[in-house]
Amino acid sequence: MSALMLFNGFIIVYFAILNVFYLVLSVIAFRSLRTYVLGLRSLHIDDLVSSSGGLPISLLVPAFNEAETIVDSIRSLLTLRYADHEIIVVNDGSSDATLVRLIAAFDLRRIERVPTSSIATRGVRHVYRSRRHPNLLVVDKENGGKADALNAGLNYSRGAIVSAMDADTLLEPDALARVARPFLEDSSTVAVGGIVRISNGCRVDAGSVEDIRLPNRMLPRFQVLEYLRAFLASRVGWNALGATLIISGAFGAFRRSIVDAVGGFDTRSVGEDMELVVRMHRYCRDQGIDYRITFIPDPVAWTEAPETLSQLSLQRNRWQRGLAQVIARHHGMIGRQRYGLPGVVALPYFVAFELLGPVIELLGWVAFVLSVALGVASMQYIALFLALAVFLGSAFSIAAVALEELSFRRYRRFSDLIALLGVALVESFGYRQLSTVWRLRGLAGAVRRDKTWGEMERSGFERAAAEAVHPS
Repeated sequence: MSALMLFNGFIIVYFAILNVFYLVLSVIAFRSLRTYVLGLRSLHIDDLVSSSGGLPISLLVPAFNEAETIVDSIRSLLTLRYADHEIIVVNDGSSDATLVRLIAAFDLRRIERVPTSSIATRGVRHVYRSRRHPNLLVVDKENGGKADALNAGLNYSRGAIVSAMDADTLLEPDALARVARPFLEDSSTVAVGGIVRISNGCRVDAGSVEDIRLPNRMLPRFQVLEYLRAFLASRVGWNALGATLIISGAFGAFRRSIVDAVGGFDTRSVGEDMELVVRMHRYCRDQGIDYRITFIPDPVAWTEAPETLSQLSLQRNRWQRGLAQVIARHHGMIGRQRYGLPGVVALPYFVAFELLGPVIELLGWVAFVLSVALGVASMQYIALFLALAVFLGSAFSIAAVALEELSFRRYRRFSDLIALLGVALVESFGYRQLSTVWRLRGLAGAVRRDKTWGEMERSGFERAAAEAVHPS
């Protein structure tokens, strides 16, 4: 019994420290967002677009079996308001109609294109250029995975900045100009991340999100709340501390010279986005390079979230395996002062609370149930455990909704706001536990060195929106 009670004490301390981290990040994020939003009022996006002409950007769009969404996604990119950019779609050996639909929709023809980098990739079959849109290129290659596709796109790019994004992503017209802003304001900036939002339930027309609303189904609603918590609270907070470790693979921008210097995207990792960011931290600090890796919350990318438990479990499993791979590969940075706050604070946090969190949380619930069943749990312990493990989690989710409402307020319907608050209250009762199981499976997969990606099913933006408005 003494061992059980001792472990219960450890769990209480663990959850208390975790919630203190959440509280600190939320407070920092609130102050940072308020300052940032006030600064946006004096920003004239048209001036920013016209002043960014000297900073060419290459958009890299890896695509594997994305026939359902690829045309809408590229149409969205073609509406970007930016003076000098090229779009490089990399067809990574798709077995569906991805390439066929691209050729038909954009009138592609084969061209000769000399590579500008020599990062090793799977074989490139052909390079195409659109007759109607000269800044649109398609690289058709053998299947090698997302990181390999990004490297192939990098090899054929011309921009000083490369922006990596997912093929199932829609960008708002001024997103590229906004993500370029930190590079223009500070020459030491080597990477910038933007916010990702859920498109399920929104009305999409010709690759543009026209009407923003919550999805009707609960599963994507849970993900809307998770994304608000992850981006507006967590990433804004870490950015204010100068310890950004994650730039979402759905939308991020990188200084081309540094990406080349570190060897491109890691084809051995299923979390190539985080791995590249951590490797850039390591490289710049090892080489004594003055640098900034930052996150800004206003360039918006819209992505289609999984709508089935099986697809969502695959995604979360892969995210956890990717995290484990990054931690294992860069464990030498953990706790070392030469790597600053990323090494001393951020990486230990990710090890203790993101990597090992599912294991400790599961053991904590097992110990809690045993203590109650054996009659050794006091009412004070039960109340404290539930407060730290359940109710404070709901409070921080509500705080994330408040941050959204006080800053960008994309969900303008009062009914959507009420629905989000309702989701925040019920999320801790079932969904979070299910997410813990998925992360545990991912951790087990990492131990087995599972490197599979898992194919995601897409319903298409217009179809997903229509089903959300008129569910069958």
